Amino acid sequence: MAVLQSVAIEELRSKVRGAVLLPADQGYDDARRIWNAMIDRKPGVIVMCAGVADIIRSVAFARHQELEVSIHGGGHNIAGNAVCDDGLMINLSPMKSVRVNPETRRAYVEPGAKLGDLDHESQAFALAAVVGINSTTGVAGLTLGGGFGWLTRQYGMTVDNLISAELITAEGKWMRASGAENPDLFWAIRGGGGNFGIVTMFEFQLHPLGPEVLCGLIVYPFNEAKTVLTKYLEFVEDIPEELNVWAVLRKAPPLPFLPEEVHGKEIVALAVFHSGDIETGRRAIAPLRGFGEPHGEHLGPQPYTAWQKAFDPLLAPGARNYWKSHNFAELSGDALESIVRYAGDLPHHQCEIFIGMIDGQASRVPPEATAYSHRDAKFVMNFHGRWESPSDDERCITWAREFFNAMTPHAAGSVYVNFMTQDETGRVPAAFGTSYERLVQVKNKYDPTNFFHMNQNIKPSV
Repeated sequence: MAVLQSVAIEELRSKVRGAVLLPADQGYDDARRIWNAMIDRKPGVIVMCAGVADIIRSVAFARHQELEVSIHGGGHNIAGNAVCDDGLMINLSPMKSVRVNPETRRAYVEPGAKLGDLDHESQAFALAAVVGINSTTGVAGLTLGGGFGWLTRQYGMTVDNLISAELITAEGKWMRASGAENPDLFWAIRGGGGNFGIVTMFEFQLHPLGPEVLCGLIVYPFNEAKTVLTKYLEFVEDIPEELNVWAVLRKAPPLPFLPEEVHGKEIVALAVFHSGDIETGRRAIAPLRGFGEPHGEHLGPQPYTAWQKAFDPLLAPGARNYWKSHNFAELSGDALESIVRYAGDLPHHQCEIFIGMIDGQASRVPPEATAYSHRDAKFVMNFHGRWESPSDDERCITWAREFFNAMTPHAAGSVYVNFMTQDETGRVPAAFGTSYERLVQVKNKYDPTNFFHMNQNIKPSV
């Protein structure tokens, strides 16, 4: 590294517009810090890319110096693949431009942008992209893994709304991928993760929405959890696709609409979202209030951008996080028993279980159409361990793993790749499902040396 610092680093600095940071430099620790505080790796050098030219030169530098490479987009991935030890971090966070064309309903998004950036620009024209549910999530990582959120039942996965992408390959070559240009690469990046290159621009189809939507929470006592979840599963069997309802089991945060004595107690909450006419939505969600005797509710029209930020305080950066996850084609009574049992034994007040619903349009896309192939998944369940102190690591991780094992007999056998932790490399084939062998062939073509391997890695076979 001394040679790098004295000669090669200065040459790199002369070739890029963005900052080149070494461990002793001001800003280095901020640049390497990501959302999950369990990840504490130290790159040998970080390039804060100001544009595509910086990415090309960073790739060339890493190849010439034979450095391991990690790619930092939003830095939100649970596995911490944005950060490597001793190698080169290509940090894309300065590249966060979002440009919207309201006439064609398209958004052009750089890889450092977060969902809040995309929502902000799109909602200026009462348009929205199909993205996740936290404004601090990175657009790039979410998209490359498949992407789902409140609009998925109506418009499909995030990758179903990706029109094209521009990227830099492992050889430092610029390419455009779309249905007409390099279609094999376009297929692969729609769910295959960051295995094939560094995306420098995403082009998304946008949809009319808002600026106000009907949304909010209905919070039930935990002693009614089994009944509420049973009625929830019956209710969602036949609801319009503009309506989405997720279930969350956790300890109640100090929400102002809940009685003070409920704060810190176990609850089951229904998170409700309706994208259509407000009055039609009110009628559609009315049965949700009859599932039991709620502690309280906060439901009504509010700006879509505000709803997208509603859960941000519960997922702020700086905490320690460990997740386990399953996909489900259906949820049975036995599965609900396990959910309620483990939700009643949360190891920390920040831990939670959420059940996200992703059927509708997402399930009508053929499994072979994109690398994201799990079109039979109606629910994604995340066993979300979250805490502050390293002294709680073993307790919280054990809870997540034991719950995961208890739910395995009821699960579909697949997993959403963006919810996989760094110790789950054995699940990579399950994450990519029927697409895996084809993804290996695309990897052989575009990255045969596995230059991009800080990810849920698809190993080349050549």
